[in-house]
Amino acid sequence: MGICISLASSEIHGVPEEVHDENVTIFESNKVLNGNKRLCSVYSKQGTKGLNQDAASLYQGYGMEDGAFCGVYDGHGRYGHIVSKMVNSHLPSLILSQGNAPVEINKIENGDDNTPSNFNTVEDDLAPKNFQKWKRAIVSAFMVMDKLVKLQENLDCSCSGTTAVVVIRQGEGLIIANLGDSRAVLGTIHDEKLTAIQLTTDLKPGLPSEAERIRRCNGCVYALKEEPHIQRVWLPNENFPGLAMSRAFGDFMLKDHGVIAIPDIWYHHVTSRDQFIVLASDGVWDVLSNSEVASIVWMVDTEEEAAKAVVEAATAAWEKKYPSSKVDDCTVVCLFLQKKPQYSGHMKSEKLG
Repeated sequence: MGICISLASSEIHGVPEEVHDENVTIFESNKVLNGNKRLCSVYSKQGTKGLNQDAASLYQGYGMEDGAFCGVYDGHGRYGHIVSKMVNSHLPSLILSQGNAPVEINKIENGDDNTPSNFNTVEDDLAPKNFQKWKRAIVSAFMVMDKLVKLQENLDCSCSGTTAVVVIRQGEGLIIANLGDSRAVLGTIHDEKLTAIQLTTDLKPGLPSEAERIRRCNGCVYALKEEPHIQRVWLPNENFPGLAMSRAFGDFMLKDHGVIAIPDIWYHHVTSRDQFIVLASDGVWDVLSNSEVASIVWMVDTEEEAAKAVVEAATAAWEKKYPSSKVDDCTVVCLFLQKKPQYSGHMKSEKLG
């Protein structure tokens, strides 16, 4: 069963208490933001593979009065549902607590200790001075979170873990952090058309830079004959475990072979053209394009409906495109950057493929 929770300032609208569940964490701010309701919505739906291994976070008043935090986590492996919920519960507060953590940003950028050489931002020139502090806090929090997962007693995460895609809003700035193959997409207006802009890179073993790091650490990257389109990470000289992403929390069997828990991080300055951000697990992106998802969000009547509409469309697409396959869990968070205009459903959408 899916859950649909929409947050407007201090209220959660139209959701009976009994449908709240452990997959979604909501923080209710008791402040009205500039006299307006800034709406968000989140929806998570179990697929047909078993337990729902997805989780999501939605916080208002995060870090500052008009701040916000959104996160989507997609677990995998035997204990993936536990790891995703653990990260969902602890990562937001960990980031705030690591504000003064002594993470050496130069060391990370130089690629030491198996960290990526492309640890930078898309818009460094526009980033405020305190962005570097956020950057350090996020990296430190991700590293601490991975250690916390590893230290859990009676929880073997050698082959279990979770992705994480996080967006933090502070004033007119967005800080985006991504680990794995969940995704963040921005809906913005360009030439009076809605345009979908992918804010994150799907961090999979097939990316040349990711594959290079893994092979440099003696990991193996290749696809099986029966699924030639999916590159996976394997132990050297073993046909195991076959992880389909290159970065994740957990998966400690592969942490000495190039799989890391350090996210890519970007900054984006919000303009009046930017309308919303969609975070979603790969169960959505496997069957819907960026522009399709953005169009669905843009066409719904109210912000409260957006996340559920995307999830239901993804579920229907799974059943149509892959009728013989099991449907993946689908989780969506929508963060609206502007009040949704009433005429948005009649505006044009630009198809980006």
